[in-house]
Amino acid sequence: MERPIIGITMGDPAGIGAEIIIKALGHETIYRIARPLVIGCKAVMKDALSFIPSNLELYEIESPLDVRGQFGSIDLIDLGNIELSDFQYGRVNAACGKASMEYIFKAIELAMEKLIDAVVTGPIQKEAINAAGYDYSGHTEIFAEKTKTKNYSMMISDREMRVMHVTTHVSLRRACDLVKKERVLAVIRLASQAMKELGIPEPRIAVAGLNPHAGEHGLFGDEETREIIPAIEQSKAEGINADGPIPADTLFSKLRGKQYDVAVVMYHDQGHIPMKLTGFQYDQSKNKWLSMSGVNTTIGLPIIRTSVDHGVAYGKAGEGRANEGSMVEAIELAVQFAKTKLLKTREE
Repeated sequence: MERPIIGITMGDPAGIGAEIIIKALGHETIYRIARPLVIGCKAVMKDALSFIPSNLELYEIESPLDVRGQFGSIDLIDLGNIELSDFQYGRVNAACGKASMEYIFKAIELAMEKLIDAVVTGPIQKEAINAAGYDYSGHTEIFAEKTKTKNYSMMISDREMRVMHVTTHVSLRRACDLVKKERVLAVIRLASQAMKELGIPEPRIAVAGLNPHAGEHGLFGDEETREIIPAIEQSKAEGINADGPIPADTLFSKLRGKQYDVAVVMYHDQGHIPMKLTGFQYDQSKNKWLSMSGVNTTIGLPIIRTSVDHGVAYGKAGEGRANEGSMVEAIELAVQFAKTKLLKTREE
């Protein structure tokens, strides 16, 4: 099967995006499964090559049609929208926010035109993009708006640990108000869809409760009985293998033990904390992250989008210390989605 073209956005120039891309593309295994194409700024990528250091070379192209996908060189579409003199590593900068948004817009455009098979996004800084005049809370909302997608959900994963969210970037108070039957049901359906797109024909879906002990039959809240259970029952009537509501303090042990293929959680931290606990490992004695494993995927879009599951890491930007593990996994997962999509298209 032909290696899919994976567009990779550079992210915030003042962060670690360029560095982790270069480190990830230093893995020859990536080129065995994909043709990576970086969408970013040549000046920033070139600077990152100098402080990592790396023997990789930049190969500037105009269109995905020119992608070579050869290990040892990095295919790059240079938007030329920022210079090194415009910013400092590790500092919030509106110019960096604007540049990072332009990389995203270009990648979405290429994906919608089917010139690339998937998009992998480098980390952006929310304060910087807002300073640049863009009112978004994150990548998920950007992709949803630009692709005119109304029904979508974030999935974070670390290999076979997968979690999808009913709510994400809102206050905890607001998240509780948004846990409604229609939305819970929509995410259960998206979870089933996502697993099938990963090649799991009969996915097992765990649905978390919102309250402690999943409400304890109304003693600690009634959202489970009013909203979550009716959504689960409806999904079962549609033939989806959904189970719950399961108390969040036991759900993730079952998920990790492979009793389920994916979990549907009610709010941001309910899903992110256990996933980052398993995927992120910091060693104080070495003052470094030994692992930054995990991928963020937007499910429900007409295009494939995965991302690193960490931020811009301003505290280490420009120093060559960033860990590329999450970027490698994001590329690998994008390839997996792309190949499944291609096989389905051929079968149809």
